[in-house]
Amino acid sequence: MAGMDRERLRATFTEDAELYDKARPTYPDALVDALPLRPGCRVLEIGCGTGQATRALAERGCSVTAVELGANLAAVTRRNLSAFPQVEVVNTTFEDWTLPAAPFDLVVAASSFHWLDPAVRARKAAEALRHDGGSLAIITTHHVEGGTSPFFAEVQECYERFDPATRPGLRLTAASDVPSTDYNLDTHFERLSIRRVTRDIAYTTSEYLDVLLTYSGHRALPPSARRGLLTCIERLIEDRHSGRVTKRYLFELQMAVRR
Repeated sequence: MAGMDRERLRATFTEDAELYDKARPTYPDALVDALPLRPGCRVLEIGCGTGQATRALAERGCSVTAVELGANLAAVTRRNLSAFPQVEVVNTTFEDWTLPAAPFDLVVAASSFHWLDPAVRARKAAEALRHDGGSLAIITTHHVEGGTSPFFAEVQECYERFDPATRPGLRLTAASDVPSTDYNLDTHFERLSIRRVTRDIAYTTSEYLDVLLTYSGHRALPPSARRGLLTCIERLIEDRHSGRVTKRYLFELQMAVRR
């Protein structure tokens, strides 16, 4: 993704922080439990959104510094985590943020690492960590084949009609066939491990439209195209799927240790 496109698209998430908080799923406990957490550990979270992963880190007794570029998202996270005094939310970009003197035990990026500048992200994440076993945890979310499969085949007609960037005949991929994302960590990290979890989430029509409106590609469409796309999807769910669809997510955790 080109730098200009990355900056433009990642800025869309904060436009409706309340909707983002309402619609975005949290992360599977199995992945959070796989993190090297202990009471009092120092965690840096990059791109916390509205706290979808932050709460789980705080509940496990960690001291969390959460860096979030979206001012509205950061404000909602502060509200959501107000019961946890050990959570600090910093409203800035990770690339511009000055690292504190004290190193972190763990850096977490949940559905955010791909939005960071590739020239900066791995190096700076490593610099944020302690030398003796400091770890980086990257959670990547994929939308995969499963759930209400006929709907996800049929809905491509809506995307092809209203989003010119849609590849004709596009279909979701089975979780087992989705390759792991290569974040080029080798220069700064070692001992990479991977763990995957799938989850099916059922949505009513309105709930599904809400979650679509938290995706940067949908938000970046021209207003008329976005309205047409959402109306097309709404009619499809209501008319052919009785107002309810199930979406399958693949959550992948990549863990690496600082060299």
